[in-house]
Amino acid sequence: MRDVRRLVESTEKDPRIPEGGGERFQGYGVMAAPFRSGHLLAMRRFPASSLGPGYSSVWHRSPRGRWTFWSDQPALQACPRYFGRAIDAAIQTEIFVSWDSPASFWVAVPSANLEWSIQLRTTVTTRILNTMARLMPGSWWHRPRVLRAMGAMAGRLLRAGEMSLQGQAPNGQRFVVNPMRIWMVDGHASISGEALGEPGPLAAQVRLGDFWIPQRGLFAVGRAFFERTDPRRHLLLASATQG
Repeated sequence: MRDVRRLVESTEKDPRIPEGGGERFQGYGVMAAPFRSGHLLAMRRFPASSLGPGYSSVWHRSPRGRWTFWSDQPALQACPRYFGRAIDAAIQTEIFVSWDSPASFWVAVPSANLEWSIQLRTTVTTRILNTMARLMPGSWWHRPRVLRAMGAMAGRLLRAGEMSLQGQAPNGQRFVVNPMRIWMVDGHASISGEALGEPGPLAAQVRLGDFWIPQRGLFAVGRAFFERTDPRRHLLLASATQG
């Protein structure tokens, strides 16, 4: 598990924007952490961003289906740039991410009174997938057929439901995500003093555009690529509540 901390520290100390065109990000995050209560959390930490300063973002879906994205940079320089059409609120606020061991960290959004403790673990499946990722030629990470096959295989092996490594975001930009290393996620969280309950899959898997939210808690270190935003073809909309 020391590899997790080593990769994260390397990314934080020497953030490097991935090569290529479009809008590019490098970092780590919790792809999803669903709870049996119907709540769902996710987190993105991208120290390297082609849009400007690196940023952190925390996503929350309530049991009633309301999405809130908190980000520590302006919404259109963070995740709502791509997902705004499908979410209810995009809020700029402080976010804290702190590692307290090689395999555990916590996330806090003080303005939302959100506290989230996260523990990472390896399994036989994550070891197999990580070995395959290390051996894969670099050019394959952008090949649609390869990404479709990888997503389908990972979803089945991890029992995470549908997993999409490419597609179209709600605001219209095409995306490719490259989870170079993955781990399973355990943990607990609360919002405004209310515990979100036991981790577990939602009653029905949800998605944002073509991005399916995994039905298992997963942490990844990797890269994300989005088509360059063109106001003539893509929405510049931070959240659905903006009209």
